[in-house]
Amino acid sequence: YDSYMEHAFPRDELDPLHCRGRGPDRRDPSNLNINDVLGNYSLTLIDALDTLAVMGNSSEFQKAVKLVIDTVSFDKDSTVQVFEATIRVLGSLLSAHIIITDSKQPFGDMTIKDYDNELLHLAHDLAVRLLPAFENTKTGIPYPRVNLKKGVPPDSHNETCTAGAGSLLVEFGILSRLLGDSTFEWVARRAVKALWSLRSNNTGLLGNVVNIQTGHWVGKQSGLGAGSDSFYEYLLKSYILFGEKEDLEMFNAAYQNIQNHLRRGREACNEGEGDPPLYVNVNMYTGQLMNTWIDSLQAFFPGLQVLIGDVEDAICLHAFYYAIWKRYGALPERYNWQLQAPDVPFYPLRPELVESTYLLYQATKNPFYLHVGMDILQSLEKYTKAKCGYATLHHVVEKTKEDRMESFFLSETCKYLYLLFDEENPVHKSGNKFMFTTEGHVVSVDGRFRASLWEDILPGEGGSSHPARALQLKAHNFSSNCNRVPDERRYLLPLKSNYMRQIDRMVGLI
Repeated sequence: YDSYMEHAFPRDELDPLHCRGRGPDRRDPSNLNINDVLGNYSLTLIDALDTLAVMGNSSEFQKAVKLVIDTVSFDKDSTVQVFEATIRVLGSLLSAHIIITDSKQPFGDMTIKDYDNELLHLAHDLAVRLLPAFENTKTGIPYPRVNLKKGVPPDSHNETCTAGAGSLLVEFGILSRLLGDSTFEWVARRAVKALWSLRSNNTGLLGNVVNIQTGHWVGKQSGLGAGSDSFYEYLLKSYILFGEKEDLEMFNAAYQNIQNHLRRGREACNEGEGDPPLYVNVNMYTGQLMNTWIDSLQAFFPGLQVLIGDVEDAICLHAFYYAIWKRYGALPERYNWQLQAPDVPFYPLRPELVESTYLLYQATKNPFYLHVGMDILQSLEKYTKAKCGYATLHHVVEKTKEDRMESFFLSETCKYLYLLFDEENPVHKSGNKFMFTTEGHVVSVDGRFRASLWEDILPGEGGSSHPARALQLKAHNFSSNCNRVPDERRYLLPLKSNYMRQIDRMVGLI
């Protein structure tokens, strides 16, 4: 963080090998890997705001917030991905605003002198600039990219991924409820419902790429990784935050279909014969296996399973990803479980395995997960540390580096590692309930987000303020729930040693 402030600010990212800043690639607009994320708006500073608060660094938090207020503007000729701008920038601005204005927040003195809701106004301004993505689409599913000054570019593609279009509801919903303006939640919710209506009649699954004008599935792969991951995450998290019954009903149905069609291996995680449980990529219409790889983003799924109480299954899937980490000291972006080798060998400091490790430790208090965290931390120090930051691994086998430190390294990877080891952190001790967005931004689970200020968020569908108490978070699975993990098991390995060895063999560790 200090290196970013010293060498890169006000640019978006730090190049940790050359100790300089990086912004959008103006010379090559087609370089989406860079331009989808970097909007020329001091991205890393914004994305790190609530990490400073969680770490209790009030002086730096206050300084950073003032810098954002004084220097950041979204009136930029930058074409960015709607999803990335929403989760990284909008989400962080809202999280920091809530921390500043909540007198009950437990992180210490995070007040800003003469604060006049500037971060909320910035968030509102950004969201208004993203709204054109939702216009002129026949399905209500948004365009993937928008120019912050000019709206949807004339040469825009009509194709978007399920996660990108369907994971905007948490941030847009919080903004709507803070402003008392239903517009933002309405467009985000309409996109979710549109995607949901396009699921296969046969399997109930969704694909990963859709045409926003025709509703035709261009990518028919159904999986838990890139292109799909946060869609499922936000069905559940929207329910946790807003209490809308339909979100939970969609999540429960989706989870059931995932268990029915994507899960392979033995029925129970920690007993019985057969292969370890694994979630694969299938054809959304037939449920037939489409390929033999999984990607590193899928490592978020055990954490999501913890949230619904399906802890046993989470333990197994987490162990599989941890075994891959042990083999390479990092998670390759794509790993072929049949060939036992990386298909795409780079590791951009992603947080998903750390996130699931943290949530599993919170659920089980099994010290095993502290050892996993230490292992991850030592690998990061050994292989990714650079002259002034931490660098993407270009190749997990050769350990070559790329000159890039993505903003999620500070907003998620470091935050989850810190929280894993900080037992006394206010997030754990304050009695307040907190939820993390898909970018790791901390949001209090607060009654004011449950009060719908409008009756008809979707016209003609009756009031949306359903009393949601009677609904259950169902782990549609045979596996045991949190409260059934017996005390004597807490200090054993979470997975029986023969099953651990089986997973190690599966990834070529032994």
